[in-house]
Amino acid sequence: MTTHIPLLTLPSVFFSQPAAAILLPVAIGTTIGFSMRPKETQKTYLALRQPPLRPPPWIFGPMWTLLYGLMGYAAHRAWTTGMGSSFNPSKVMLTKQGATLYTIQLVLNFIWMPLFFRLQRPIEATVDIVALTGITGYLTYVWGQVDEVSGWCLAPYLACLSFATYLSAGAGYLNGWDFSGKERPIGAKGGDTKYVDEKAE
Repeated sequence: MTTHIPLLTLPSVFFSQPAAAILLPVAIGTTIGFSMRPKETQKTYLALRQPPLRPPPWIFGPMWTLLYGLMGYAAHRAWTTGMGSSFNPSKVMLTKQGATLYTIQLVLNFIWMPLFFRLQRPIEATVDIVALTGITGYLTYVWGQVDEVSGWCLAPYLACLSFATYLSAGAGYLNGWDFSGKERPIGAKGGDTKYVDEKAE
């Protein structure tokens, strides 16, 4: 059980206004993605030993843009539906609780990429995404009680987070939980990746 914590909750404008609700996660997610230098991020991604079912790197940009948009729409629907239920105090409380959970999960989502790629901290990144997936699961349950459509809008996001948790933990384990001084791909074609140990060069 959680509670509404105003200091850990986005201003209401990012829930009540549809454009603000949808554009906020899309804009921040896109900004972080480009600040991480996509080409370098892709090279790191391809250089790491990955678990089975690793998707191609090009899919992440459009996929996360869609998921962020759905996430923002879910936030708007849940807020407008719940806060409009003035005769149902429990729905209002669930709406506010969900808003706090939503804000926390946004922060956890946005720090995963810097942890994993920029700082090369797979343990911390995996802990982060495990917490993120758990909080998002609870958020889906909470806002699903307020507005069923909001819950369903978060379902694809939750599914992708579960798969991303598998990828994050798998990459960490297969690379000994240490990305520093790892091998980089050279002459890779298609799904094959040839490696060279940078320390040996």
